Amino acid sequence: MTLRFVGIDLNIGGEGSPTVWVEEESADLVLQGEEADGLLTSVVGSTEWVAGHSMGIPAHERVIRIPARMLPILREACDAAERAAAGHRDVC
Repeated sequence: MTLRFVGIDLNIGGEGSPTVWVEEESADLVLQGEEADGLLTSVVGSTEWVAGHSMGIPAHERVIRIPARMLPILREACDAAERAAAGHRDVC
């Protein structure tokens, strides 16, 4: 597994910081962030976001919060993921 580091939120002191990587082989975004509080998790888990799609948060998933100030980093990560995905298509 190869992770390409894209960026980190340097505005948070102490342990840990929201971070974004791109996993090169799958072109997936990998995010580290603050786990959502109970209220946000409840709203996400109890809302039918897509008609007919099951509600709730599966045990293997988490709701995380990424600060808005990291939008430029997320855009850069999306661009890197698109390039990685295009590279995979060119090889096939």
